Amino acid sequence: MKAFRLDELEAERAANDGAYLQFLRERNMSVGLYALDAGAQDPQQPHHQDEVYFVVSGRGWITVGTETTEVARGSVVYVPANVPHKFHHISEDLRVMVVFSPPEG
Repeated sequence: MKAFRLDELEAERAANDGAYLQFLRERNMSVGLYALDAGAQDPQQPHHQDEVYFVVSGRGWITVGTETTEVARGSVVYVPANVPHKFHHISEDLRVMVVFSPPEG
């Protein structure tokens, strides 16, 4: 079994000075923690994998293709492979768990 604590993952991500920390990689998926602070710009480009975002904390908006919705703690968003998407108008620091299938990169 592999088990993780969000506070420990956030500390590891912050210590590595990165917005993204991949903490699990298996044959059919990978999982990471993505952080965008209030007012930040999301530099993402479309991925070659399907992905699911689960908002752990914070508040902002996401546009996927031509659709836009507000996200906050507890929001879950599916993004199909190769579809442009960005978080924006981030009003509270976002912490988002990301599941890629198949694994990213």
